[in-house]
Amino acid sequence: MRKIQGLRWYMIALVTMGTILGYLTRNTIAAAAPTLMQELHISTQQYSYIIAAYSACYTIMQPVAGYVLDVLGTKVGYAFFAVAWAIFCGATALAGSWGGLAIARGAVGAAEAAMIPAGLKASSEWFPAKERSIAVGYFNVGSSIGGMIAPPLVVWAIVMHSWQMAFIISGVLSFAWAMAWLIFYKHPRDQKHLSEEEREYIIGGQEAQHQTNNSKKMSAWKILQNRQFWGIALPRFLAEPAWGTFNAWIPLFMFKAYGFDLKHIAMFAWMPMLFADLGCIVGGYLPPFFQRVFGVNLIVSRKLVVTMGAILMIAPGTIGLFTSPYVAIALLCVGGFAHQSLSGALITLSSDVFGRNEVATANGLTGMAAWTASTLFALVVGALADTLGFSPLFAALAVFDILGAIVIWTVLQNKPISELNDSQKSKQALA
Repeated sequence: MRKIQGLRWYMIALVTMGTILGYLTRNTIAAAAPTLMQELHISTQQYSYIIAAYSACYTIMQPVAGYVLDVLGTKVGYAFFAVAWAIFCGATALAGSWGGLAIARGAVGAAEAAMIPAGLKASSEWFPAKERSIAVGYFNVGSSIGGMIAPPLVVWAIVMHSWQMAFIISGVLSFAWAMAWLIFYKHPRDQKHLSEEEREYIIGGQEAQHQTNNSKKMSAWKILQNRQFWGIALPRFLAEPAWGTFNAWIPLFMFKAYGFDLKHIAMFAWMPMLFADLGCIVGGYLPPFFQRVFGVNLIVSRKLVVTMGAILMIAPGTIGLFTSPYVAIALLCVGGFAHQSLSGALITLSSDVFGRNEVATANGLTGMAAWTASTLFALVVGALADTLGFSPLFAALAVFDILGAIVIWTVLQNKPISELNDSQKSKQALA
């Protein structure tokens, strides 16, 4: 059997492609929003209900999807959810009102809840600890690539055919990827094309909680009772409204605040996502850099990335101080870079803190916290954007991220749960 050198990078490329297509299906609604609002006579508040339906179902399903992935495994579990979101995305083309769109998008959100937990689980299986943030950065880059592709693709589909065609194309592409995932993805222990040298490098470089398939799996209730969980969940709760706003509201913000038409939306709406791509990649390389320069451990290095991103999020918070649409786009580009830098660090922390048997469940629960906030903020934007304007809402996002950075330093301890438990047992034994 021919061995493939660097096979772990091919695996993360496959994960990244799934994230790209997942976020393409998610962002299709945002790019089509001006057309949908005109053709289906949808108000800004009704549009917020559509976004909230997606977010609410995504929120509810996060821990469920994480649990299913831990039970079924990464290969089968992720394929199941990917096929579901592909079908539901294509079915969005059948909607004829905001209510129909809300139902369809809610179903897509429920299926796509598995996307990030599955990507994190695959990263924890295929990468040693020192490379995991880089791997997460690369698969997380798919979220912004999907958002970057959506505006020009959707505008092209609308001009050439209809808004319905945009959802059909996204669904077909996702279904094709799900089939490829079933064919090509395998755990390192089952991958015959993986060299023994690389297998040893991967497994030998993982923390103890990822090297063994121990039977002591933490229950969801135990995870919720753990301080380390809240040290990740609360910052994610505070940070996620920014990403929800970037994905769902930028085209409509440009349309309403600056009068951009479909052509200008296609030209500019993808730019913040390009910088978000850079944030994913740079954010992945920063933790090992901080470890070398400052001599800090893995968890502290992630905290430093979160802090850097939170400070940079001040830039889009100042949009209200400027009248130029091009300055606004530039500030949103800084915000895209900032958020995806800190988001990758927050997502990766679940695999740093929790063991292999509960990492997807834990990530699903922290994701549930994040998407609860995103759902609520979508409703706030829908209620206030037409009266208060978007500027105060962007300022609020900057404040949320600063608070999240404060929380992560004060609540999250600098060791994985397994080490904290061992330390506690030693103290009890000495006592």
